[in-house]
Amino acid sequence: MQDFFDMPTLFFLALALFILWRLRSVLGSRTGTERPPANPYARKKSDKPDAAEDNVIDMPPPQQGVKPPKHDKQTQALKLESEIKRVAEGREEVAEGLKQICESDTSFSPRGFMDGAVSAYEMIVTSFANGDAKTLKGLLDKEVYESFAAEIEAREERNEKIDFTFVGFNDVKMIEARIDKRTVVISIEFNAQVVSATRDENGEIIDGDEVTVVNIADEWTFSRGLRSRDPNWKLVATNQLS
Repeated sequence: MQDFFDMPTLFFLALALFILWRLRSVLGSRTGTERPPANPYARKKSDKPDAAEDNVIDMPPPQQGVKPPKHDKQTQALKLESEIKRVAEGREEVAEGLKQICESDTSFSPRGFMDGAVSAYEMIVTSFANGDAKTLKGLLDKEVYESFAAEIEAREERNEKIDFTFVGFNDVKMIEARIDKRTVVISIEFNAQVVSATRDENGEIIDGDEVTVVNIADEWTFSRGLRSRDPNWKLVATNQLS
């Protein structure tokens, strides 16, 4: 009996009783009225009536890195049809030509082309007035470039300079769209407003006016090969209308 209650045994017994007492003080004891553990996936109830609660639809959280679904083919076709209609503006031959171009080149956008043509027109007429042949070379067909460059060179030989300001457009419309063998050909009529004055070597105005806004009209034709790896369009013909 004395061996059973030796000092080591008494020490560990006392330690066990102390640990049990501490656990009870921290965790408490069950009385039968405890709340069940919270379910992190359960829908939380609100203070709204049950009817209002039934109308709530839990939306799934947004998934990171998941792109929204692309438009289906029918939606894309309707969008393209509307775009062609806006650009053609009732000109049936233009609309039919645009349809053929879109069928042959799925990357072609009628509206995108018009936006590019508008930017190109302003850039080309401004570069020509400023004598910037380097910029023109990348935008013009070889034959058209040579014509523009020759005029710039002749102007420089006469020591003439042009004061030029592009004001804006009165109207821009597509008047032709077709496929010629493997080449897409599109003609645009530009009606623009500019201020232009040509000065001689003494700075005297010999043509135009430095303050008067004038209207100009041009018909320009752009082309691009259907199989060409170069995405850029070239200006292949110009016709001054007024």
